[in-house]
Amino acid sequence: MDKTDILSKLPYSKPFLFVDQILKIDENGVEGEYTFDENLDFYKGHFKNNPVTPGVILTEVMAQIGLVCFGIFLLNDKINSNTVIALTSTNIEFLKVVYPREKVTVVSEKIYFRFGKLKCNVSMKNANGDIVCNGVISGMMNLD
Repeated sequence: MDKTDILSKLPYSKPFLFVDQILKIDENGVEGEYTFDENLDFYKGHFKNNPVTPGVILTEVMAQIGLVCFGIFLLNDKINSNTVIALTSTNIEFLKVVYPREKVTVVSEKIYFRFGKLKCNVSMKNANGDIVCNGVISGMMNLD
């Protein structure tokens, strides 16, 4: 499956699409990038005069790249318009702040994938290579 095909199968659109590109992907993991647009609505109120990216958004970026893109790759031709993707658990440690206009890289490594459930170690790095946040994310895909 081509990297562009994976992006076209994502169930998101702007302003809630948090994947710019997939750099690498294989049966063991995925690496992708996203740059935070300074005009995203959540920056208007988080925090006054000092906007930072909320942790829930960092988690979403990690899930979209590290779990959903990866799951689409692993399931390949089984993905269709009826596929339901659900986040089932997260355990994330936040280490650094991410500001508007920052580019982050997400690296995900498979722990297991069976019975439609994918569990991964996922980390996010800033442009300096510093780990911003990391942890374990799990999700399920229903292929009805």
